[in-house]
Amino acid sequence: MNEVVLVTGGNRGLGKAFVEEALARGARKVYAAARDPRTVTTPGAIPIALNVTDPASVLRAAAEAPDVTLLINNAGISARASVLNADLDLIRDEFETNFYGPILVTRAFAPVLKANGGGRLLNVHSVLSWISQGTSYSASKAALWQATNAFRLELAAQGTSVTGLHVGYIDTDMTAGVDGPKVEARDVARQALDGVQAGAFEVLADDISRTVKQGLSADPAALYPQLV
Repeated sequence: MNEVVLVTGGNRGLGKAFVEEALARGARKVYAAARDPRTVTTPGAIPIALNVTDPASVLRAAAEAPDVTLLINNAGISARASVLNADLDLIRDEFETNFYGPILVTRAFAPVLKANGGGRLLNVHSVLSWISQGTSYSASKAALWQATNAFRLELAAQGTSVTGLHVGYIDTDMTAGVDGPKVEARDVARQALDGVQAGAFEVLADDISRTVKQGLSADPAALYPQLV
């Protein structure tokens, strides 16, 4: 894997799995970005401070990592907030991290990717980009999905390929209180990086993502049986 990789939220969960998988594939360099770089514990990774909601922090990170060829927008939060009843500040915080954050980071690193031959961008979506559980998290990931589509069109001219990752529950701290089948973070990272290297537009990393994608053309009641 002849890449210099930067992973946002690279200190834990899926982000840590991306860092580990990139290193295992022989990446030239892997930056593990986190609000507190002291929380990065993966041997061989280069810790870098990055708060995706802080424009100044994002610009500093881009200046400190001018050799990046693969940017992975992984950092995300889940407030599990009701769009009908929750405090709007919770929802705004979620959008700041899950939607505006990747936009800020991609804007800052787009010139870096261009300078390094075009490069690649991977955005971590969710199956909840396509189906709602009645929370604002789904809305934030749906917004990111459309931002990814827009970036794919806009960055094509500079030779940057853009891949979107869709997946259901991953066995990480974020889903510790969730019942149901979960996929291993490292397996998701493997599939996603395989897709990036193959130039795939999308990676559907589990059965539920593939099933929901196929059902998008159906009547909403097919995805939401509680409406019947």
